[in-house]
Amino acid sequence: MKFLTGLLAAVCLIACMGASHAVVRIADDRGGRIGTYVDKYQDLRQSGDTVIIDGLCASACTIVLGAIPRDRICVTSNATLGFHAAWDFGSNGRAVTNPEATQMLYAMYPSQVKRWISQRGGLTPHMLFLKGRQLQAMYKPCYLDAQASAIKPSRRPLPQSDQLDSARGQLLH
Repeated sequence: MKFLTGLLAAVCLIACMGASHAVVRIADDRGGRIGTYVDKYQDLRQSGDTVIIDGLCASACTIVLGAIPRDRICVTSNATLGFHAAWDFGSNGRAVTNPEATQMLYAMYPSQVKRWISQRGGLTPHMLFLKGRQLQAMYKPCYLDAQASAIKPSRRPLPQSDQLDSARGQLLH
């Protein structure tokens, strides 16, 4: 029964996406410079690729939520989003909150994510983690993440029918 459910989910996902789009997987991304992520996700938005969040997506990585249409994002049970205020290095070399960049970052998020952040005190230097049922209530679940590529410039196209056996085997592990 598990096999049939996995195979049906794989076929549905492939059929719904269309043959011309690839899948990009985000996992263990701790973020970085906001501008770098804005550029990366702008390119990703224009590509039409679907995004699978399958692990940690923290800090600037979370810009993906505002850059990619919600219907092109799915989350696995491993997905965790980490939010905090933007910061710069101060004159003493320590992290100093940047209010303007924090407001810009917050403005990029969809309203449901903004609401969730606001209910927890807003963006501060302390990390807020969105995961589990709360995250899955906001974004659709992923059923086939085994064929996704890492979020790098290279993207792998969706598997062809002859590759379903391989995908099926990966779903069962």
